[in-house]
Amino acid sequence: MKGVFFSILAGLCITLQGIFNSKMGTELSGWHTTVVVHFVAFSLSLLVYMRVKDGNKAGMKRVSPIYFIGGAFGVPVVFSELTAIQLLGPAAAISILLVAQLGAAFFVELLGWFGEKKQLIKRHQVIGLTMIVVGVLIFKI
Repeated sequence: MKGVFFSILAGLCITLQGIFNSKMGTELSGWHTTVVVHFVAFSLSLLVYMRVKDGNKAGMKRVSPIYFIGGAFGVPVVFSELTAIQLLGPAAAISILLVAQLGAAFFVELLGWFGEKKQLIKRHQVIGLTMIVVGVLIFKI
């Protein structure tokens, strides 16, 4: 149940973040907004981390170096999402974003990338993904 709660919370926050960033981007620029957003996020994360202090410093040595670039994905995420929202509107942009995200997650599991357990393709998953894509196309028309 905790996983469902955090998934819903993340979805709500991603939507609001995209809308807020899009509005800021119309006054600043896409890249200026991206810098401001990441500075604010870093500051808040640091404050929460200093308060909670739940880190495992010894674990830093065990993390594969490739995973340290994970935060860098936030740069194209913020810039691309705010630009897409400006061009398409929130609902259409986020619908397409979700299809891309679900498709990517599907292939990560299917191929067992990044240490994920390989999953077999199930017919209902392909049907579901196809229905979502068709739904977004209908929604956009």
